[in-house]
Amino acid sequence: MTLEGGCYCGKLRYRAEGEPMMKAQCHCRECQYITGGAPNLFMLMPAQGFSYTSGEPKQFTRGDLEQPVTREFCADCGTHLITRRPGLPAVVLKIGTLDEPAKFGGPKLAIYTMDRQDFHVIPEQMPQFEGLPPRR
Repeated sequence: MTLEGGCYCGKLRYRAEGEPMMKAQCHCRECQYITGGAPNLFMLMPAQGFSYTSGEPKQFTRGDLEQPVTREFCADCGTHLITRRPGLPAVVLKIGTLDEPAKFGGPKLAIYTMDRQDFHVIPEQMPQFEGLPPRR
């Protein structure tokens, strides 16, 4: 699968190639900050298949956490495109940045539901996890 996308103003563009490793919605408090309050819809895509085709992102990593993630975003319009987590061979690709968001097909599970707000909607049959799902 090849996915393309970019930021709101168009200065950052990317290509993500490979098969999604996870399609989910995240309810963690950190994602709520990034989205403005909603769960974050994302796909895990292989890191080696991800590249920027134009522009360079600004990065942000919190210095006060033991294993902080690095968020990559457009310095001009502020669009958050991906997150890189230490030790994860994938990028957390934000669905709203896809040129064709319908290719996402919808989340298959909900994670970090321990931080879920009452107004967050999780489909009835969707598997839910208070944190991350167990590794296989």
